[in-house]
Amino acid sequence: MTVPVAVIVGRPNVGKSSLFNWLAGRRIAIVDPTAGVTRDRVSTLLPLDSRYVELVDTGGIGVADVDDLTDQIERQIALALDSADVILFVVDGRAGILGLDEEVARRLRSIDKPIVCVANKCDTESVEPQAAEFHKLGLGPVVYVSAQQNRGREYLSRLILERLPPADRKQEKPKDVALKLAIVGRRNTGKSTFINNLAESERVIVSEVPGTTRDSIDVRFERDGLTFLAIDTAGVRKKKSLQNDIEFYSLARAERSIRRADVVLLFFDAQSKVSKVDKQLAEYVFEQHKPAIFVVNKWDLLTPLPTGKMGDYLRKTFPSLDYVPMAFITAKSGKNVHAVLNLAQHLHKQASARVTTGDLNRVLREAIEASPPPMRQNRRPKVYYATQAGTNPPTIVLFTNGPELLDNTYQRYLIKTIRDRLHFNDVPIKLYLRRRQRAEQPSLEETAPPPESKSPKPKIGGRKHGRTKTNRAAEVWKDI
Repeated sequence: MTVPVAVIVGRPNVGKSSLFNWLAGRRIAIVDPTAGVTRDRVSTLLPLDSRYVELVDTGGIGVADVDDLTDQIERQIALALDSADVILFVVDGRAGILGLDEEVARRLRSIDKPIVCVANKCDTESVEPQAAEFHKLGLGPVVYVSAQQNRGREYLSRLILERLPPADRKQEKPKDVALKLAIVGRRNTGKSTFINNLAESERVIVSEVPGTTRDSIDVRFERDGLTFLAIDTAGVRKKKSLQNDIEFYSLARAERSIRRADVVLLFFDAQSKVSKVDKQLAEYVFEQHKPAIFVVNKWDLLTPLPTGKMGDYLRKTFPSLDYVPMAFITAKSGKNVHAVLNLAQHLHKQASARVTTGDLNRVLREAIEASPPPMRQNRRPKVYYATQAGTNPPTIVLFTNGPELLDNTYQRYLIKTIRDRLHFNDVPIKLYLRRRQRAEQPSLEETAPPPESKSPKPKIGGRKHGRTKTNRAAEVWKDI
Protein backbone atom coordinates (compact mmCIF):
# COMPACT_ATOMS: atom_id res chain seq x y z
CA MET A 1 0.00 0.00 0.00
CA THR A 2 1.29 3.48 -0.92
CA VAL A 3 0.95 6.14 1.76
CA PRO A 4 0.33 9.67 0.38
CA VAL A 5 3.13 12.15 0.95
CA ALA A 6 2.89 15.77 2.13
CA VAL A 7 6.15 17.68 1.66
CA ILE A 8 7.10 20.89 3.49
CA VAL A 9 9.24 23.32 1.45
CA GLY A 10 10.27 26.95 1.66
CA ARG A 11 13.20 29.26 2.04
CA PRO A 12 15.43 29.00 5.14
CA ASN A 13 14.22 30.19 8.56
CA VAL A 14 10.48 30.31 7.91
CA GLY A 15 9.77 27.67 10.56
CA LYS A 16 9.49 24.53 8.41
CA SER A 17 10.95 22.23 11.07
CA SER A 18 8.85 23.87 13.79
CA LEU A 19 5.75 23.30 11.65
CA PHE A 20 6.82 19.69 11.03
CA ASN A 21 7.25 18.98 14.77
CA TRP A 22 3.98 20.77 15.56
CA LEU A 23 1.96 18.69 13.10
CA ALA A 24 3.72 15.50 14.22
CA GLY A 25 2.99 16.28 17.86
CA ARG A 26 6.56 15.61 19.02
CA ARG A 27 10.09 16.90 18.57
CA ILE A 28 11.66 15.11 15.63
CA ALA A 29 13.49 17.66 13.49
CA ILE A 30 16.11 19.96 14.99
CA VAL A 31 14.86 23.53 15.40
CA ASP A 32 17.51 26.24 15.62
CA PRO A 33 17.77 29.91 14.51
CA THR A 34 20.78 29.00 12.36
CA ALA A 35 19.86 28.89 8.69
CA GLY A 36 20.35 25.58 6.88
CA VAL A 37 20.11 23.25 9.89
CA THR A 38 17.96 20.68 8.04
CA ARG A 39 19.81 18.93 5.23
CA ASP A 40 18.23 15.54 4.71
CA ARG A 41 14.59 14.60 4.28
CA VAL A 42 13.09 14.04 7.73
CA SER A 43 9.81 12.14 7.71
CA THR A 44 7.16 10.74 10.01
CA LEU A 45 3.83 8.97 9.67
CA LEU A 46 0.97 11.35 10.49
CA PRO A 47 -2.62 10.16 11.16
CA LEU A 48 -5.27 12.51 9.74
CA ASP A 49 -8.80 11.37 10.59
CA SER A 50 -9.11 7.92 9.03
CA ARG A 51 -6.08 8.30 6.75
CA TYR A 52 -2.31 8.28 7.12
CA VAL A 53 0.11 10.73 5.52
CA GLU A 54 3.88 10.63 5.34
CA LEU A 55 4.92 14.15 6.38
CA VAL A 56 8.35 15.18 5.04
CA ASP A 57 10.52 18.09 6.15
CA THR A 58 13.20 19.40 3.78
CA GLY A 59 16.12 21.80 3.80
CA GLY A 60 15.72 25.45 2.96
CA ILE A 61 15.57 26.22 -0.76
CA GLY A 62 18.36 28.59 -1.74
CA VAL A 63 20.49 28.02 1.35
CA ALA A 64 24.24 28.46 1.01
CA ASP A 65 25.51 25.53 3.06
CA VAL A 66 28.61 26.19 5.14
CA ASP A 67 30.04 22.77 4.26
CA ASP A 68 29.42 23.16 0.52
CA LEU A 69 26.59 20.62 0.53
CA THR A 70 24.11 22.87 -1.29
CA ASP A 71 23.87 20.60 -4.35
CA GLN A 72 23.16 17.54 -2.19
CA ILE A 73 20.51 19.42 -0.19
CA GLU A 74 18.84 20.59 -3.41
CA ARG A 75 18.91 17.00 -4.66
CA GLN A 76 17.04 15.83 -1.54
CA ILE A 77 14.45 18.62 -1.99
CA ALA A 78 13.94 17.60 -5.63
CA LEU A 79 13.45 13.95 -4.65
CA ALA A 80 10.92 15.00 -2.01
CA LEU A 81 8.94 17.13 -4.49
CA ASP A 82 8.91 14.27 -7.01
CA SER A 83 7.34 11.95 -4.42
CA ALA A 84 4.86 14.55 -3.07
CA ASP A 85 1.08 14.29 -3.34
CA VAL A 86 0.58 17.62 -1.54
CA ILE A 87 3.09 20.45 -1.14
CA LEU A 88 3.07 22.77 1.88
CA PHE A 89 4.80 26.00 0.83
CA VAL A 90 5.80 27.63 4.13
CA VAL A 91 6.42 31.38 4.38
CA ASP A 92 7.05 33.83 7.22
CA GLY A 93 3.81 35.75 7.84
CA ARG A 94 5.57 38.49 9.79
CA ALA A 95 8.40 39.11 7.32
CA GLY A 96 6.22 39.36 4.21
CA ILE A 97 7.25 38.41 0.70
CA LEU A 98 11.01 38.28 0.15
CA GLY A 99 12.92 37.70 -3.06
CA LEU A 100 13.69 34.09 -2.13
CA ASP A 101 9.98 33.44 -1.48
CA GLU A 102 9.24 34.55 -5.04
CA GLU A 103 12.02 32.29 -6.32
CA VAL A 104 10.52 29.30 -4.50
CA ALA A 105 7.06 30.21 -5.86
CA ARG A 106 8.40 30.29 -9.44
CA ARG A 107 9.87 26.84 -8.94
CA LEU A 108 6.62 25.44 -7.55
CA ARG A 109 4.45 26.83 -10.37
CA SER A 110 6.01 24.32 -12.76
CA ILE A 111 4.88 21.42 -10.58
CA ASP A 112 1.41 20.09 -11.31
CA LYS A 113 0.51 19.11 -7.73
CA PRO A 114 -1.80 20.58 -5.08
CA ILE A 115 -0.08 23.35 -3.13
CA VAL A 116 -1.08 24.98 0.14
CA CYS A 117 0.62 28.26 1.09
CA VAL A 118 1.18 28.17 4.86
CA ALA A 119 1.92 31.54 6.47
CA ASN A 120 3.69 30.57 9.67
CA LYS A 121 4.47 32.81 12.68
CA CYS A 122 1.01 34.41 12.60
CA ASP A 123 0.93 34.37 16.39
CA THR A 124 -2.10 36.69 16.59
CA GLU A 125 -4.93 37.77 14.29
CA SER A 126 -3.30 41.19 13.92
CA VAL A 127 -0.56 39.65 11.76
CA GLU A 128 -2.99 38.09 9.28
CA PRO A 129 -3.73 41.25 7.19
CA GLN A 130 -0.01 41.67 6.63
CA ALA A 131 0.39 38.00 5.67
CA ALA A 132 -2.49 38.28 3.17
CA GLU A 133 -0.05 39.63 0.57
CA PHE A 134 1.09 36.04 -0.07
CA HIS A 135 -2.10 35.60 -2.11
CA LYS A 136 -0.21 37.52 -4.84
CA LEU A 137 2.03 34.50 -5.37
CA GLY A 138 -0.94 32.67 -6.87
CA LEU A 139 -0.26 29.33 -5.17
CA GLY A 140 -3.67 28.46 -3.79
CA PRO A 141 -5.16 29.37 -0.42
CA VAL A 142 -3.08 31.01 2.29
CA VAL A 143 -3.44 29.40 5.71
CA TYR A 144 -2.51 31.50 8.72
CA VAL A 145 -0.91 29.36 11.41
CA SER A 146 1.48 29.60 14.32
CA ALA A 147 3.40 26.50 15.31
CA GLN A 148 4.59 28.29 18.43
CA GLN A 149 1.13 29.44 19.55
CA ASN A 150 -0.75 26.38 18.25
CA ARG A 151 -3.02 28.34 15.88
CA GLY A 152 -4.69 27.01 12.74
CA ARG A 153 -3.80 23.35 12.99
CA GLU A 154 -7.29 21.93 12.38
CA TYR A 155 -7.88 24.08 9.30
CA LEU A 156 -4.49 23.18 7.84
CA SER A 157 -5.08 19.46 8.46
CA ARG A 158 -8.44 19.70 6.71
CA LEU A 159 -6.91 21.37 3.65
CA ILE A 160 -4.23 18.65 3.44
CA LEU A 161 -6.89 15.95 3.59
CA GLU A 162 -8.99 17.62 0.88
CA ARG A 163 -6.01 17.70 -1.49
CA LEU A 164 -4.87 14.12 -1.02
CA PRO A 165 -5.54 11.68 -3.87
CA PRO A 166 -8.67 9.56 -3.41
CA ALA A 167 -8.21 6.75 -0.93
CA ASP A 168 -7.84 3.29 -2.40
CA ARG A 169 -10.57 0.95 -1.24
CA LYS A 170 -7.87 -1.50 -0.25
CA GLN A 171 -6.02 1.18 1.67
CA GLU A 172 -5.62 0.27 5.30
CA LYS A 173 -3.41 1.26 8.15
CA PRO A 174 0.26 1.02 7.12
CA LYS A 175 1.99 -2.16 8.16
CA ASP A 176 3.43 -2.22 11.65
CA VAL A 177 7.20 -1.94 11.78
CA ALA A 178 8.71 -5.38 12.33
CA LEU A 179 12.08 -4.05 13.51
CA LYS A 180 13.57 -0.67 14.41
CA LEU A 181 17.30 -0.31 13.84
CA ALA A 182 19.37 2.55 15.25
CA ILE A 183 22.61 3.14 13.34
CA VAL A 184 25.05 4.97 15.61
CA GLY A 185 28.74 5.68 15.73
CA ARG A 186 31.39 8.30 15.24
CA ARG A 187 31.39 10.67 12.31
CA ASN A 188 32.35 9.34 8.88
CA THR A 189 31.98 5.64 9.67
CA GLY A 190 29.62 5.07 6.73
CA LYS A 191 26.25 5.07 8.51
CA SER A 192 24.41 7.02 5.80
CA THR A 193 25.89 4.88 3.03
CA PHE A 194 24.65 1.80 4.88
CA ILE A 195 21.14 3.29 5.17
CA ASN A 196 20.96 4.08 1.45
CA ASN A 197 22.09 0.56 0.63
CA LEU A 198 19.43 -0.97 2.88
CA ALA A 199 16.69 1.27 1.48
CA GLU A 200 18.01 0.81 -2.07
CA SER A 201 17.53 4.53 -2.72
CA GLU A 202 19.29 7.86 -2.27
CA ARG A 203 17.54 8.50 1.02
CA VAL A 204 20.12 10.49 2.97
CA ILE A 205 23.06 12.68 1.99
CA VAL A 206 26.42 10.91 1.78
CA SER A 207 29.52 13.09 1.94
CA GLU A 208 33.12 12.98 3.12
CA VAL A 209 32.39 16.11 5.15
CA PRO A 210 32.30 15.15 8.86
CA GLY A 211 28.97 15.87 10.52
CA THR A 212 26.89 15.83 7.32
CA THR A 213 23.92 14.18 9.06
CA ARG A 214 22.37 16.29 11.82
CA ASP A 215 18.86 14.99 12.47
CA SER A 216 17.89 11.47 13.38
CA ILE A 217 16.24 10.34 10.17
CA ASP A 218 13.63 7.58 10.07
CA VAL A 219 13.86 5.59 6.85
CA ARG A 220 11.11 3.02 6.24
CA PHE A 221 11.80 0.19 3.80
CA GLU A 222 10.38 -3.24 3.03
CA ARG A 223 12.12 -6.56 2.70
CA ASP A 224 10.54 -10.01 2.29
CA GLY A 225 7.07 -8.61 3.00
CA LEU A 226 8.15 -6.99 6.29
CA THR A 227 8.46 -3.27 7.07
CA PHE A 228 11.64 -2.07 8.74
CA LEU A 229 12.61 1.30 10.22
CA ALA A 230 16.24 2.34 10.01
CA ILE A 231 17.19 5.37 12.10
CA ASP A 232 20.18 7.24 10.73
CA THR A 233 21.84 9.37 13.41
CA ALA A 234 24.40 12.12 13.47
CA GLY A 235 27.99 11.11 14.07
CA VAL A 236 28.85 11.49 17.74
CA ARG A 237 31.75 13.57 19.05
CA LYS A 238 33.21 14.12 22.49
CA LYS A 239 30.93 16.37 24.51
CA LYS A 240 33.73 18.88 25.06
CA SER A 241 34.21 19.04 21.26
CA LEU A 242 30.60 20.02 20.51
CA GLN A 243 30.88 23.35 18.74
CA ASN A 244 27.28 24.55 18.78
CA ASP A 245 23.71 23.83 19.79
CA ILE A 246 23.08 21.88 16.58
CA GLU A 247 25.72 19.28 17.48
CA PHE A 248 24.30 19.09 21.00
CA TYR A 249 20.82 18.41 19.62
CA SER A 250 22.29 15.78 17.27
CA LEU A 251 23.90 13.97 20.22
CA ALA A 252 20.66 14.07 22.21
CA ARG A 253 18.73 12.63 19.25
CA ALA A 254 21.32 9.87 18.76
CA GLU A 255 20.79 8.82 22.38
CA ARG A 256 17.02 8.98 21.93
CA SER A 257 17.34 6.81 18.82
CA ILE A 258 19.13 4.17 20.87
CA ARG A 259 16.27 4.19 23.37
CA ARG A 260 13.68 3.86 20.57
CA ALA A 261 15.43 1.03 18.76
CA ASP A 262 14.89 -2.71 18.98
CA VAL A 263 18.46 -3.38 17.86
CA VAL A 264 21.43 -0.99 17.78
CA LEU A 265 24.13 -1.15 15.10
CA LEU A 266 27.29 0.41 16.54
CA PHE A 267 29.52 1.37 13.62
CA PHE A 268 33.32 1.34 13.63
CA ASP A 269 35.75 2.46 10.94
CA ALA A 270 38.04 -0.48 10.17
CA GLN A 271 40.95 1.95 9.65
CA SER A 272 40.62 3.65 13.05
CA LYS A 273 41.22 2.53 16.59
CA VAL A 274 38.38 2.41 19.08
CA SER A 275 38.02 5.88 20.61
CA LYS A 276 36.63 7.25 23.84
CA VAL A 277 33.45 8.21 21.95
CA ASP A 278 33.01 4.58 20.82
CA LYS A 279 33.35 3.43 24.41
CA GLN A 280 30.83 6.00 25.63
CA LEU A 281 28.32 4.92 22.99
CA ALA A 282 28.83 1.25 23.85
CA GLU A 283 28.35 2.05 27.52
CA TYR A 284 25.09 3.86 26.77
CA VAL A 285 23.85 0.90 24.73
CA PHE A 286 24.80 -1.38 27.63
CA GLU A 287 22.97 0.83 30.14
CA GLN A 288 19.82 0.74 27.99
CA HIS A 289 20.01 -3.09 27.71
CA LYS A 290 19.66 -2.96 23.94
CA PRO A 291 20.62 -5.86 21.65
CA ALA A 292 23.53 -4.65 19.55
CA ILE A 293 25.83 -5.57 16.70
CA PHE A 294 29.38 -4.27 16.33
CA VAL A 295 29.53 -3.32 12.64
CA VAL A 296 33.07 -2.86 11.30
CA ASN A 297 32.70 -0.91 8.05
CA LYS A 298 35.18 -0.27 5.20
CA TRP A 299 36.63 -3.75 5.74
CA ASP A 300 37.70 -3.94 2.08
CA LEU A 301 40.40 -1.38 2.88
CA LEU A 302 42.06 -3.79 5.34
CA THR A 303 41.85 -7.11 3.54
CA PRO A 304 43.56 -9.57 3.82
CA LEU A 305 43.63 -8.81 7.58
CA PRO A 306 41.89 -11.72 9.37
CA THR A 307 38.53 -10.82 10.89
CA GLY A 308 39.48 -12.82 13.99
CA LYS A 309 42.25 -10.36 14.81
CA MET A 310 39.84 -7.43 14.76
CA GLY A 311 37.33 -9.50 16.71
CA ASP A 312 39.87 -10.19 19.46
CA TYR A 313 40.70 -6.48 19.62
CA LEU A 314 37.04 -5.52 20.10
CA ARG A 315 36.48 -8.26 22.68
CA LYS A 316 39.40 -6.97 24.76
CA THR A 317 38.20 -3.38 24.39
CA PHE A 318 34.63 -4.17 25.45
CA PRO A 319 34.91 -7.04 27.96
CA SER A 320 31.43 -6.44 29.43
CA LEU A 321 29.91 -6.77 25.93
CA ASP A 322 31.53 -10.08 25.04
CA TYR A 323 28.14 -11.44 23.97
CA VAL A 324 27.64 -8.83 21.23
CA PRO A 325 28.01 -10.33 17.71
CA MET A 326 30.15 -8.65 15.06
CA ALA A 327 29.73 -7.98 11.37
CA PHE A 328 32.40 -6.99 8.88
CA ILE A 329 30.95 -5.09 5.95
CA THR A 330 31.65 -2.75 3.07
CA ALA A 331 28.61 -0.48 2.91
CA LYS A 332 29.76 1.23 -0.28
CA SER A 333 29.64 -2.00 -2.29
CA GLY A 334 26.87 -3.63 -0.24
CA LYS A 335 29.07 -6.49 1.01
CA ASN A 336 27.32 -8.23 3.95
CA VAL A 337 24.82 -5.35 4.35
CA HIS A 338 21.76 -7.57 4.07
CA ALA A 339 23.38 -10.20 6.29
CA VAL A 340 23.46 -7.55 9.05
CA LEU A 341 19.70 -7.09 8.69
CA ASN A 342 19.18 -10.85 9.01
CA LEU A 343 21.36 -10.96 12.11
CA ALA A 344 19.44 -8.03 13.64
CA GLN A 345 16.18 -9.94 13.11
CA HIS A 346 17.72 -12.95 14.86
CA LEU A 347 18.71 -10.79 17.86
CA HIS A 348 15.24 -9.28 18.09
CA LYS A 349 13.76 -12.77 18.11
CA GLN A 350 16.09 -13.75 20.95
CA ALA A 351 15.22 -10.65 22.98
CA SER A 352 11.49 -11.35 22.50
CA ALA A 353 11.69 -14.96 23.66
CA ARG A 354 10.26 -16.32 26.92
CA VAL A 355 11.39 -19.31 28.98
CA THR A 356 9.36 -21.33 31.42
CA THR A 357 9.79 -20.77 35.15
CA GLY A 358 10.73 -24.43 35.52
CA ASP A 359 13.60 -24.23 33.01
CA LEU A 360 14.82 -20.95 34.48
CA ASN A 361 14.94 -22.30 38.04
CA ARG A 362 16.58 -25.54 36.93
CA VAL A 363 19.41 -23.62 35.25
CA LEU A 364 19.85 -21.34 38.27
CA ARG A 365 19.92 -24.32 40.65
CA GLU A 366 22.67 -25.97 38.62
CA ALA A 367 24.63 -22.72 38.45
CA ILE A 368 24.44 -22.23 42.22
CA GLU A 369 25.48 -25.82 42.87
CA ALA A 370 28.46 -25.44 40.52
CA SER A 371 29.58 -22.21 42.19
CA PRO A 372 27.75 -21.19 45.41
CA PRO A 373 27.59 -17.47 46.24
CA PRO A 374 30.21 -16.36 48.78
CA MET A 375 29.29 -15.39 52.34
CA ARG A 376 28.60 -11.71 52.91
CA GLN A 377 28.00 -9.91 56.19
CA ASN A 378 28.32 -13.32 57.93
CA ARG A 379 25.23 -14.50 56.06
CA ARG A 380 24.77 -17.14 53.42
CA PRO A 381 22.94 -15.79 50.35
CA LYS A 382 19.95 -17.87 49.32
CA VAL A 383 18.00 -17.80 46.07
CA TYR A 384 14.43 -19.07 46.49
CA TYR A 385 13.20 -18.89 42.92
CA ALA A 386 13.22 -16.79 39.75
CA THR A 387 10.75 -15.82 37.07
CA GLN A 388 10.87 -14.00 33.74
CA ALA A 389 8.96 -10.76 34.11
CA GLY A 390 9.32 -9.33 30.61
CA THR A 391 10.98 -9.32 27.20
CA ASN A 392 12.96 -6.84 25.09
CA PRO A 393 15.18 -7.16 27.01
CA PRO A 394 14.62 -10.48 28.77
CA THR A 395 13.93 -9.42 32.36
CA ILE A 396 14.53 -11.87 35.21
CA VAL A 397 13.37 -11.32 38.79
CA LEU A 398 15.32 -13.21 41.44
CA PHE A 399 13.81 -13.67 44.91
CA THR A 400 16.47 -13.96 47.63
CA ASN A 401 16.92 -13.62 51.37
CA GLY A 402 18.71 -10.30 50.78
CA PRO A 403 19.52 -8.52 47.50
CA GLU A 404 22.58 -6.92 49.10
CA LEU A 405 24.11 -10.37 49.66
CA LEU A 406 24.67 -11.09 45.95
CA ASP A 407 27.52 -8.91 44.69
CA ASN A 408 27.85 -7.65 41.12
CA THR A 409 30.39 -10.32 40.19
CA TYR A 410 28.05 -13.13 41.16
CA GLN A 411 25.11 -11.45 39.43
CA ARG A 412 27.17 -11.29 36.21
CA TYR A 413 27.93 -14.99 36.62
CA LEU A 414 24.23 -15.83 36.90
CA ILE A 415 23.37 -13.64 33.91
CA LYS A 416 26.03 -15.29 31.74
CA THR A 417 24.80 -18.71 32.78
CA ILE A 418 21.20 -17.83 31.90
CA ARG A 419 22.35 -16.36 28.60
CA ASP A 420 24.28 -19.48 27.58
CA ARG A 421 21.88 -22.13 28.79
CA LEU A 422 18.54 -20.56 27.79
CA HIS A 423 19.32 -19.38 24.26
CA PHE A 424 19.77 -15.68 25.01
CA ASN A 425 23.31 -16.01 23.63
CA ASP A 426 23.66 -12.63 21.92
CA VAL A 427 21.37 -10.27 23.86
CA PRO A 428 21.55 -8.43 27.19
CA ILE A 429 19.58 -9.64 30.21
CA LYS A 430 18.16 -7.37 32.88
CA LEU A 431 18.28 -8.85 36.38
CA TYR A 432 16.28 -7.58 39.36
CA LEU A 433 16.77 -8.83 42.93
CA ARG A 434 13.84 -8.90 45.35
CA ARG A 435 13.74 -9.80 49.02
CA ARG A 436 11.58 -12.77 49.96
CA GLN A 437 11.25 -13.43 53.68
CA ARG A 438 9.72 -16.88 53.96
CA ALA A 439 11.68 -19.04 56.36
CA GLU A 440 9.66 -22.13 55.50
CA GLN A 441 10.46 -21.89 51.79
CA PRO A 442 13.65 -23.81 50.83
CA SER A 443 16.25 -22.23 48.59
CA LEU A 444 17.09 -23.59 45.13
CA GLU A 445 20.11 -25.41 46.61
CA GLU A 446 17.92 -27.15 49.19
CA THR A 447 15.37 -28.22 46.56
CA ALA A 448 17.95 -29.96 44.38
CA PRO A 449 16.99 -33.54 43.37
CA PRO A 450 18.71 -36.46 45.18
CA PRO A 451 22.07 -37.59 43.75
CA GLU A 452 20.71 -40.75 42.10
CA SER A 453 18.17 -38.75 40.07
CA LYS A 454 20.63 -36.14 38.89
CA SER A 455 21.53 -35.98 35.27
CA PRO A 456 25.18 -35.32 34.37
CA LYS A 457 25.88 -31.80 35.53
CA PRO A 458 27.31 -29.44 32.94
CA LYS A 459 30.39 -27.47 33.78
CA ILE A 460 29.33 -23.93 34.55
CA GLY A 461 31.71 -21.24 35.62
CA GLY A 462 34.77 -22.16 37.61
CA ARG A 463 37.02 -20.31 39.93
CA LYS A 464 36.33 -17.25 37.84
CA HIS A 465 32.63 -16.58 37.54
CA GLY A 466 32.53 -16.63 33.79
CA ARG A 467 31.66 -18.84 30.89
CA THR A 468 33.57 -20.77 28.34
CA LYS A 469 33.29 -19.00 25.03
CA THR A 470 31.69 -21.00 22.25
CA ASN A 471 32.12 -20.51 18.53
CA ARG A 472 28.97 -18.79 17.30
CA ALA A 473 28.16 -18.43 13.65
CA ALA A 474 26.75 -14.96 14.25
CA GLU A 475 29.87 -13.67 16.00
CA VAL A 476 32.40 -13.18 13.21
CA TRP A 477 31.94 -13.74 9.50
CA LYS A 478 34.53 -15.48 7.43
CA ASP A 479 37.28 -13.32 6.05
CA ILE A 480 36.18 -11.32 3.02
